[in-house]
Amino acid sequence: MIEWWQAALLALVQGLTEFLPISSSAHLLLPSMLLGWPDQGLAFDVAVHVGTLAAVILYFWRDLWTLTRGGWDALRSRQTNEHSSEILYLAVATVPAVIVGFALNDVMDSLRSLPVIATTTIVFALLLAYADRRVTASPAENVGSWRVALMIGCAQAIAPIPGTSRSGITITAGLLLGLSRHAAARFSFLLSIPIILGAALLKVSDLLSADTTVDLPLVLLGTAIAAISAYTCIALFLRLIEAVGMLPFVIYRLLLGAVLCLLWWT
Repeated sequence: MIEWWQAALLALVQGLTEFLPISSSAHLLLPSMLLGWPDQGLAFDVAVHVGTLAAVILYFWRDLWTLTRGGWDALRSRQTNEHSSEILYLAVATVPAVIVGFALNDVMDSLRSLPVIATTTIVFALLLAYADRRVTASPAENVGSWRVALMIGCAQAIAPIPGTSRSGITITAGLLLGLSRHAAARFSFLLSIPIILGAALLKVSDLLSADTTVDLPLVLLGTAIAAISAYTCIALFLRLIEAVGMLPFVIYRLLLGAVLCLLWWT
C-alpha cells in the first residue's frame, strides 16, 4: 500500500499530465519502475480517473449543456445543427479507441517497459513539433466533418501505448488536419470524457470483483488532488496555448526521453 504522500504526488502527476501532451501513463509508471514504489492499486486508479473526469466535466459544463440542448433540439426538429453535428463527431472519434481498447488491451499492457516509453516519448514529441509548425494563419476553429473526427479518433486509438499521450496524439492529429491549437485541444479534452469514463467503469468492475480493502481517506485524497490539479491544468493550457504553442511540451518530452534513454542504457 502506498503512503499518503506518495498518493498525493501520484494524484498531482495524474491531474497535471492527463490533459497535457506529455503522457500521464509514462509519468505514473516511472515511480514504480525507477523508485520501487508499490503499485497504487485499483481503488486509487479509480479515484484519480474520477478526479480528472470531474475536472473536465466541470470546466466544460457550459459546452456540454449547449451540446445537450442542441442534440435535443435536433431530435425534436429532425434536423441537424452545429451542436448535434459536434456530438456526432465526438461519437465517431470515440469508436476506434473503444474497438482497439477491447481488442488489444493485453497487448498494450505488455508494452509497459522503459525502452517503449523512452522511444514513444521522443517520437511523438517530434511529431507534435512538426504538427505545430504546420499551423496556418487561418486554421479551422471546429472539426467540420465526420472524416476529420474519424482520423482524430484513429490517432486516439494508439494512445494506450505507454508514452504516447492521449491528449498529445489527438492534438497532434487535429493540428495536422488543419485545426487551430485551441480547437484541437478543446476537441481532445471533450473527447477524453467518454474515454476516461469508460476506463473508470472498467476499473470499477475489476475492483468489485477483486477481494481488496479500500482505504477511503487515501481514495478521497487522490480524487480531490487529481480533480483540482486537472482543472487548473485545463484552464491554464487553453488560455496560454495560442501564445506559447507546443514548443515547451516538445522540449520537455525530448528532455524526458533523453533521461529515459540514459537510464535504459545504463
